[in-house]
Amino acid sequence: MKKLIYFLIVLAIIFTGCEKIGVYKEGNTEKKALEFKPKEVQCVECTMQLETKEHSAQAILPNGRTYFFDDIGCMAFWLKKQKNKEDIKLWVYTDDTKRYIDARKACYRLGDITPMNYGFGAYEKKVKNCVDFSTFLQMMYRGENMTNPAIRKKYLREDNPS
Repeated sequence: MKKLIYFLIVLAIIFTGCEKIGVYKEGNTEKKALEFKPKEVQCVECTMQLETKEHSAQAILPNGRTYFFDDIGCMAFWLKKQKNKEDIKLWVYTDDTKRYIDARKACYRLGDITPMNYGFGAYEKKVKNCVDFSTFLQMMYRGENMTNPAIRKKYLREDNPS
């Protein structure tokens, strides 16, 4: 009985000392990208905690529920499973202007180092070799990202000619 009491005390200490980490936040009726602190939220797709805004994305459902993504590639795979995709507001954090913009208006370039190694960076201004949102999604769904060894090898060879 004494061991059980000690066990329950330890559990209480552990659970009361843990910060609550969530994959979504409720009540975002303005449908704007939300601020968050490091390790306050986690990616709904891969469950990694978000450390920074860089390479992150957010999706806001019509009811104001906001989901977070540590890599825009995670957002692409999550979006593929959703119904009524057009009703979901999507934000991506840009590499060039360092702010959240409408994901459907961004351009995407393969070759960045990203948390899940998909390798797509989002840009507000057009950059060399960038693609639009629709093409970015198609490339992700076809496996044309830096997690694919053939794509990675091809990209590295083109980027660093010997």
